Amino acid sequence: MTQDELKNKIDEFRGQLSEMEGYLAIAAKRAELEALEAEAAGPDFWNDQNKAQANIAATKGLKLVLDPFDAISAGLDDAGVMLELAEAGEDEALAEAAAEIAKVESGFQSLEMQSLLGGEFDGNGAYLTLHAGAGGTESCDWADMLYRMFTRYAERKEFKVQIMDYQAGDEAGIKSVSVLISGAYAYGLLKSERGVHRLVRISPFDSQSRRHTSFVAVDVTPEIDDDIDIEIVESELRIDTYRAQGAGGQHVNTTDSAVRIVHLPTGTVVQCQAERSQHKNKAAAMKMLKARLYEHEQDKQRQAVEQLYGDKGEIAWGSQIRSYVLQPYTQVKDHRTDEVVGNAQGVLDGNLDPFIEAYLKKNR
Repeated sequence: MTQDELKNKIDEFRGQLSEMEGYLAIAAKRAELEALEAEAAGPDFWNDQNKAQANIAATKGLKLVLDPFDAISAGLDDAGVMLELAEAGEDEALAEAAAEIAKVESGFQSLEMQSLLGGEFDGNGAYLTLHAGAGGTESCDWADMLYRMFTRYAERKEFKVQIMDYQAGDEAGIKSVSVLISGAYAYGLLKSERGVHRLVRISPFDSQSRRHTSFVAVDVTPEIDDDIDIEIVESELRIDTYRAQGAGGQHVNTTDSAVRIVHLPTGTVVQCQAERSQHKNKAAAMKMLKARLYEHEQDKQRQAVEQLYGDKGEIAWGSQIRSYVLQPYTQVKDHRTDEVVGNAQGVLDGNLDPFIEAYLKKNR
């Protein structure tokens, strides 16, 4: 790259950075970060564990934007200095300037991803629920595979995963599972996964080794604050208790502590068996219900219920958002964005970034 090309690149990137500074409200985020750090430095910070954890999560979320922004700014300054040295005759300075510009380009990709996460609840945690569909045992096994995929993705992002409800399959796998995924921008990233996921493979449960197609529905709703303005009428709820299921041993409760709540007007169902206390499970289920009803109400106001719930449709043929093909070839294709990844095993190991990024860019 010539000196003139580098100079033009630096000027171009400075212009883009200036635009993103306003779009991302960098000054406001810096002020918010300073306030959070001042609060964290207080002597009584850890007296309220919940408040402290909320502070840490908010701080991490702000740094996800500010750190790449600052890295880009510093990289452009360094590239400018190297360019000046190159113009003064330093032999290696031009190559160093080009290397800094390469880092800046990579930083812009990270910053662009954050710029796509500007929705009202994008920065929040997410409730993710899997329901096995058409396909019996095969679909239950597919639900188990997807559960592993999403937990691996959460591990990559350093998110915390808490099982809220778990229903094992009759022979293998999972009938349904609900988890709370906590971390900065968990909902903003995972909202792209809402819909029906289709698997094509030679079934390990078929003695004749025939190819089978299985379906699992994935629902994603944001974790929202308790003070969100949603009115829930007690008479419109059906609350059932049942014995929690689990892997055995200490994970199986000996009392009917699990709670299922049905919101009769909308048919919304939430379940929780994460705690041994029925009272705590009910409180957690009510919070989950509140989140789902809030999102449902927002959809009605925008006259776009199909966007969040209708898209999921029937858990069967013709309704899938993404297909995972393991035989006769390996490929994962998202039918909304046409994004295709040949390494299906890598996707099932949690590499969802290409699909999430393509979805966010399409729905910018």
